[in-house]
Amino acid sequence: MCRQSVTVCLIKSPVLAGVAGLSLVERLRLLPDPRRRRGVRHPFVAVLLVAGSAVVTGARSYAAIGQWSANAPQHTLARLGARVVGALGVRVAPSAATIRRVIGLACPGGLADLTGADPAGSDAVAVDGKAARGSRHGTTGAAHLLAAMTGDGRTVTQLRVPDKTNEITCFTALPAPYDLTGITVTADALHTQRAHVRFLVEEQKAHYLLRVKSNQPELHHRLRALPWKTPAATTARPATAAERPA
Repeated sequence: MCRQSVTVCLIKSPVLAGVAGLSLVERLRLLPDPRRRRGVRHPFVAVLLVAGSAVVTGARSYAAIGQWSANAPQHTLARLGARVVGALGVRVAPSAATIRRVIGLACPGGLADLTGADPAGSDAVAVDGKAARGSRHGTTGAAHLLAAMTGDGRTVTQLRVPDKTNEITCFTALPAPYDLTGITVTADALHTQRAHVRFLVEEQKAHYLLRVKSNQPELHHRLRALPWKTPAATTARPATAAERPA
C-alpha cells in the first residue's frame, strides 16, 4: 500500500480518495497487517485501537500502554475488538510486548496517511520537522519526523526522515498524495529550494511562503536590497467614461 519501512519512509500512499468519509476503524482496516499469519492471536486493528486509547488517556510509554490494556474492562475491550477466548466470550487484551511489536512493524507512513486530515479547503499547510522526544535508543539516534499540518492545527500526515539524509529529500514525498490546489504551503529556510518551489507550483498547483536566510546568500542579498522600508501603496480608482473601452 505505502511505505513499508520504519526507517526509510519515502513512498506515499497512491490513493487516498474516499478515506475522509470513513470511520477510524474502517481506515485502520486498510492498513496491511505486517505480521506473518502463523501465530497471530490478536487482531491487528484491535492492537492499534488499544494502543491509541491508552495514549489518549495519558499513557506515555509502552509499559503504561500495557498497564492500561491489562486493566481495561471487558466492555471496553469488546468495543475495541479485542480477542475472544472460550465459550463465555472473554475478551483478552494484548500484552505490552505484543503492542510494542505490532506498532514497531506497522507502516508509519500508511498509518499517518489513513488517520490524518484532508487538507482540502484549508487556506494553508505548514511543513516542519522535529526530533521525536524519547525515541533515542542506545546507539540509535532519535527519530526525526517531518509533518504537515493545516492552519487550524490538524495533522495531515508525517514521515520519518532516514538517518543518513535530511528533510530536503523528503519534502516532495510528504504532500504528494494530496490535492493542494490554491493552498499556501509554508516551511522554514531549509526548504527554500528551487525543486521544492517547482513541485509546489507546477505539480501541486499550490502557493508557497518560504523563509530566506543566509543559507541562500545570493537570494538573501537581492531581497535585502529591495526598498522594504519605503513601500508604495496605491488604490485603484474606477475608470472614467472616457477611459472605458467602447
